Amino acid sequence: MAFTAPYTYIQCPCSSDPPELDPGEQAAQDAIESDDEYTFDPRAPRANYSLYPLEYLLYCEECQEIRCPKCVNEEIVTYFCPNCLFEVPSSNLRSEGNRCTRSCFQCPVCTSPVQAGEIPNEPDPTLLGADNNPAAHVSYALFCQYCNWSSSEIGIEFDRPSGIPAQLAKVKNGGEPKITAKDLKERRKENPDEPPIADNLVDTELQFANLKSFFQNQLSDSTGVLGNLSLADGAGFSSPAALSRIMTLYTAGRGQPGRQRGPPDTMREAHSTDDGLRIAKLDESAEVKKLFRGGWDETVSREQTLAQLEPARFQDELRPTQCTLRTKRSKRCAVCRHIISKPENKVASTRFKIRLVAKNYIPSISIRPLKPTASGILVGLRPNVQIEKPLKPLQPCQYIVTFTNPLFESIKVTLATPNSTPGRFSSRVTLLCPEFEVDANTDMWDDALRDDGDLKRRDDSNGQAEAGKIYERGRNWVSVVLEVIPPSLRVENLDLTAKPGEAVDKSPLKEDEDILEIPMFVRIEWEAEAQHDITGTAGRDKDAREKRELAYWCVLGVGQISHE
Repeated sequence: MAFTAPYTYIQCPCSSDPPELDPGEQAAQDAIESDDEYTFDPRAPRANYSLYPLEYLLYCEECQEIRCPKCVNEEIVTYFCPNCLFEVPSSNLRSEGNRCTRSCFQCPVCTSPVQAGEIPNEPDPTLLGADNNPAAHVSYALFCQYCNWSSSEIGIEFDRPSGIPAQLAKVKNGGEPKITAKDLKERRKENPDEPPIADNLVDTELQFANLKSFFQNQLSDSTGVLGNLSLADGAGFSSPAALSRIMTLYTAGRGQPGRQRGPPDTMREAHSTDDGLRIAKLDESAEVKKLFRGGWDETVSREQTLAQLEPARFQDELRPTQCTLRTKRSKRCAVCRHIISKPENKVASTRFKIRLVAKNYIPSISIRPLKPTASGILVGLRPNVQIEKPLKPLQPCQYIVTFTNPLFESIKVTLATPNSTPGRFSSRVTLLCPEFEVDANTDMWDDALRDDGDLKRRDDSNGQAEAGKIYERGRNWVSVVLEVIPPSLRVENLDLTAKPGEAVDKSPLKEDEDILEIPMFVRIEWEAEAQHDITGTAGRDKDAREKRELAYWCVLGVGQISHE
């Protein structure tokens, strides 16, 4: 695994309440967390779903807790098309589907937006223009500006550049017109003895329309079973009670109260394509020949198949699809229902009415080596270029951990790290200054008037890493030193670190076991303005302040340990 730059992840408190566990697993987890020396293990399977970068987290002011994407409830604010940025009312979703109906289509090959363009054709002698010269028949097609795909490749052309959805719904691939349910009904009125249409001429939409009409005709006179339930709007088919009653028509008859004798009047099955029956095509010799002739390039990928409304196997079966609608969503805290993120209703606006991000409430943590040449990172020949180098086992290295305060009040930070990191290969960790204060995030112009400037180093430390002393201090940030001794990755040395009565796992090195991750418990204390109730502000001091605190686990990714 190629290790990237040092990183910092923060654990969300919602992971302390896991979803349903077995009684044995829940008891074991409760016993571990009730231990006074409980240490968060970043290598545990549950840790993969509880660690997030600071930019991914939100903050609830009512609960005064960190919120991750899993512990918030989302509410849809508006629906819009990402291509034309047209807002779609929610009432149109049921009738028109989750697709844009304003001639916004996507390329079936690369999913890029396509545009309608004119196809140059030769003049038609049967058509005369204004000057009595033969005029060309103008036709249009959809063109992709990214992959140069055109709808004329699959034989689909249009008479006009507007109303593309209505025109596309009437044409098959190859230019043949589609048979709709309305056309089929008119043909049956004119010629009732016409045989059912062939299976290869029936598409998915026509099959569904025939099947729906078949069930409606069968259930039209079954008032004894379904009662007065209306089936015109589809509510009768979607309710669970109606589905169970429909099944009784196949088993116990129509259940009319006064009918006790005689054979049960059961519902008949579909017999032809007019009833929605479609026999599975088991002969695929034509598809096999087509695959041999075109090869793998003629087939569609998994992403292209999922984007199609109907299943497709080959490139000539792909059709342009209407753009899927997108949504703007607001987020609420799952505990107190407080809004923590709400975008503006305008589709073209990227602003937020409310946006409580966690980086505005908790300090950001960054880590860098104290001496890059000795701690695993070499500085390149060009400035700002670093070459990653694995950490040498059993050799101490020091890192600078910087805390930046975003609040307008000074905070007191208390840190706690385990002496040995969890896992088979434990690293020795020493935090030289576990308690310190960080100044408030004041205006930059206030520090510009100072003599010492934005950066000032403590006189008693002299720029050296000493126990109990801050390494660097700035306007609203403080840096402390963290000392780490990486372990040896040899499996034969695990007997030295084993505890009495515990079995030693001497299996080969597992994935990511050579990555040095340090769990750190952070506790923050500060004083903020007291939150007054709207109905009880009389007689209270407006300048009163209250103490607040926040505690959470974080993980510092230091580097990769050398296997030598």
